Amino acid sequence: MLRSMHELEGYAIRANDGLIGHVKDFYFDDAAWVIRYLVVEAGSWLNSRKVLISPYAIGQADWEERILPVSLSKEQVRESPGIDTHKPVSRQHEIEYLNHYNYPRYWGGAGLWGEDAYPGALLTGIGYGAADKEFAIAQAAEARKVYEAEQCHNSGSHLRSCNVVMDYHIEATDGDIGHVEGMLVDEATWAIRYLIVNTSNWWLGHKVLIVPQWIADVNWFESTVTVNLTRAAVKAAPIFDSAAHLDREMEMDVYLHYGRPGYWASELKRQAAKVQRTGR
Repeated sequence: MLRSMHELEGYAIRANDGLIGHVKDFYFDDAAWVIRYLVVEAGSWLNSRKVLISPYAIGQADWEERILPVSLSKEQVRESPGIDTHKPVSRQHEIEYLNHYNYPRYWGGAGLWGEDAYPGALLTGIGYGAADKEFAIAQAAEARKVYEAEQCHNSGSHLRSCNVVMDYHIEATDGDIGHVEGMLVDEATWAIRYLIVNTSNWWLGHKVLIVPQWIADVNWFESTVTVNLTRAAVKAAPIFDSAAHLDREMEMDVYLHYGRPGYWASELKRQAAKVQRTGR
């Protein structure tokens, strides 16, 4: 199911032994368009310090109570590497964070999370319902070795703040079509499936959905997103109603309109290929 990024802001993060704090922002991977970390403002117990929480740790959400439970203790969070939200998160900082929690790296595979589509697939031994912690710790140790070997070749980070991207201008191939108003996130994979584009400065305030994979370029300095679509195509696209539940049929209408294959088809193919290759 898809969730609005704005809806998820303010959710409480509950550890095994109490409340950690509330979600204030998200860091997404600008190469894969996946949420890699939730930025959480801890409560008075941690002097309102901001900490990162990975989707690796998140269990079954309580959507009615707006709570995201995590398989962590408050002490683990207290001892986690600090973060300055006014500065980019470096790959070195990420590896320190992953080492702290014995998490495997998410980069380097063909899937959204390693070779898979789901963060939990990398955690055979960590998190909810885990059965083989030793395997996951060994996997994390191996990831550290690989990272150190690759450090001189891959020192950059692709993490961006979701809040910063809000209001970025969207440019079609033949002109401006609006600005980013929100994002729709897949609650299972944490992939950003759609940008919600408000066309108020061009087309009477309608909202449309743009798939991140259709983006040709993002100019982070000029705050603009360029898409491989024409204004006419966008104007004829299905209108997005933020008050309505976006189901698969509505998603198919968007993809069919632009003549593009749905993301669910490619993920099924990738999962089938993984099963054939690994047997699981």
